[in-house]
Amino acid sequence: MILLEDHNKIIQDVLTDKFSKPGSLDQAFVDFDGVRYHLSTPTKKTIVMLSMGVRCWHELVEYGVWDIMKREYANWISQEIEPDYDISLIFEVEKLPTDPEERSALIRSVALLKRNALAAPFERAFEIQKALEANPPNPDAAPRDPNQDLMALNYRPEEAIYVIPNIDRVTVVFSTIFREDTDMVYGKVFLQEFVDARRRPAIQTAPQILYSNREPPREINHIPGLAATENMGYVTFVLFPRHFSTPEVAFSTISRIQLFRDYLHYHIKASKAYLHSRMRARTNEFLKILNRAKPEVLDKERKTASGRTFVRN
Repeated sequence: MILLEDHNKIIQDVLTDKFSKPGSLDQAFVDFDGVRYHLSTPTKKTIVMLSMGVRCWHELVEYGVWDIMKREYANWISQEIEPDYDISLIFEVEKLPTDPEERSALIRSVALLKRNALAAPFERAFEIQKALEANPPNPDAAPRDPNQDLMALNYRPEEAIYVIPNIDRVTVVFSTIFREDTDMVYGKVFLQEFVDARRRPAIQTAPQILYSNREPPREINHIPGLAATENMGYVTFVLFPRHFSTPEVAFSTISRIQLFRDYLHYHIKASKAYLHSRMRARTNEFLKILNRAKPEVLDKERKTASGRTFVRN
């Protein structure tokens, strides 16, 4: 299977080129989950602007996305956001780091703009879990509602990510739609592989994965308006403290889990394309066999009404 990259390759390549060789730029493109980008040189060739639009930006704001943006891009955030976008970063080539390693690190960080924005609910959930673990609730008090800190991220039409922190874990639920019946079959096979793979001794510490078709899991079944159709699936990840024990581990966990939905559907489409290519190849082989099995047509001598003979091919 192929692991999808957590950074945007177009941003990385274009900025690497324009930071070393300034030139006019006006390029709009789209990433996974409908995230929109616009790279441009609005005033002059040595000033590069990157704008990003995210469907669920208003929800990310509630979960502290601006704190992450200021932490990662404090010196580059533009006060004037490009219309129809949610955040703009602006870079003056003359003010960029001169050290090649520092410049490469900056470009890499900018290429992670989408990843860092969508990390807001996860980082907040990890902080809440650690606070609950450090200060457990009084057993004599009323039981705490585990869903009071639930964070919903409606990042795609009819699909969402739900992040629920608790005292000993963080639960992440993906809702996803299978547009075709065959997609649902492939999806179940892939998800069963995830469940079975965790039984191997080498990866038993991986997050627990649960899958339910049509019926939402109990962690979110109280949310109104959830779809309960045959083509709707719910995938639940259970993250324990070991999965975000250090900043490096937390970074890797967030990067991987964000891409799960895209990873799943990418491989469903890739599997269907592979099977179709194999079917076409097999059909061509059958046609060759049939063509070789055709009986040879012998030339027959025919006569016209006047008695002349001719050979018909």
